[in-house]
Amino acid sequence: MNRKTDKTTWYRLRNGRLWPQLAVLGALLCLLMAAAAGMGYVHVGVSDVIRIVASALTGSENLAAAIDPMARAVVVDVRLPRILTAAIVGGALAVSGAVYQGILLNPLADPYTLGVSAGAAFGASIALLINIEWLGGYSVPLFAFAGAVATLMVVMYLAGSAGGFSSNNLILSGIIVAAILSAGISFLKYLADERVAVLVFWLMGSLASKTWADVGIIAAVTGLGTAVCLFFARDLNAVSLGTKTAESLGVDAKRLSPALLVCVSLMAAVCVSVTGIIGFVGLLVPHLVRGVTGPDNRRLMPVSLLVGALLLLAADTVTRAVLPSELPIGVLTALIGGPFFCYVFRRRQMGAMGHGF
Repeated sequence: MNRKTDKTTWYRLRNGRLWPQLAVLGALLCLLMAAAAGMGYVHVGVSDVIRIVASALTGSENLAAAIDPMARAVVVDVRLPRILTAAIVGGALAVSGAVYQGILLNPLADPYTLGVSAGAAFGASIALLINIEWLGGYSVPLFAFAGAVATLMVVMYLAGSAGGFSSNNLILSGIIVAAILSAGISFLKYLADERVAVLVFWLMGSLASKTWADVGIIAAVTGLGTAVCLFFARDLNAVSLGTKTAESLGVDAKRLSPALLVCVSLMAAVCVSVTGIIGFVGLLVPHLVRGVTGPDNRRLMPVSLLVGALLLLAADTVTRAVLPSELPIGVLTALIGGPFFCYVFRRRQMGAMGHGF
């Protein structure tokens, strides 16, 4: 492919119609879901997976009558909830990262910049340490969500009392609160004694044992949050140019920025409360997508949503069905995302990649 063809392809990706790109990514995601649902200790063919799903959706038993009932149970009750959870969480983290980077004007910002992950980890650590039973299996997710939301409120208060919700105030407040909570987590590990292994495993992130209830919760929150972000995508483009420029264009950045930060932080908090800490998806995906679609958030966010879903689902499928023993998903995303982010960041610093920052 010569240089002229490269430029033509690049121009079409950045300026072409959005729906064909979304259709291709959506088709790839559906194909990956079907393949992932059939992979594992109990192998199920892709055509059988499609028939099982069609039978479950339509209620027609005849569609899957010839398929082993155990395989149907494995696909519907075990694998599909996990697969959908991975796809939704990956998409939610990617959209959150795109909004964080756009508002904070910082390419290193991600859903955890404001200490949301540290707050969720601290809340989950408390639930695991005191071994709460009266909330059943929802104890850890609820405590993690409460910790994330409380942390976000503290960060917003500190940033507001320091002179306003500027990117510097928010990032510094997030770093301070996250450092304090990290020390608190270390102290809880010291107190955890024999339960420290459970606590550490949760902190590394996992998509195992997810249920349809988990899928319903994160799908509702992610759908609502993404819709809000897309509705304000044009205004977010103005905010990404700076507060003064946004206000000159009629956008109230002082109100819009905190509102969107709360929105995406709640999305990230719900994801963390269900899956534990999964890093680098929100940091890496917007970087990759921005290099293709450009900085326009009307294109960046929907494409990031699908690419994030593809990335996390592929990573989870590798840990679940390819590796000889299951690896915590947060460890794999860190092992892959960390070095690759260093490579991308290095190229950006050298001016080899150009985007809106």
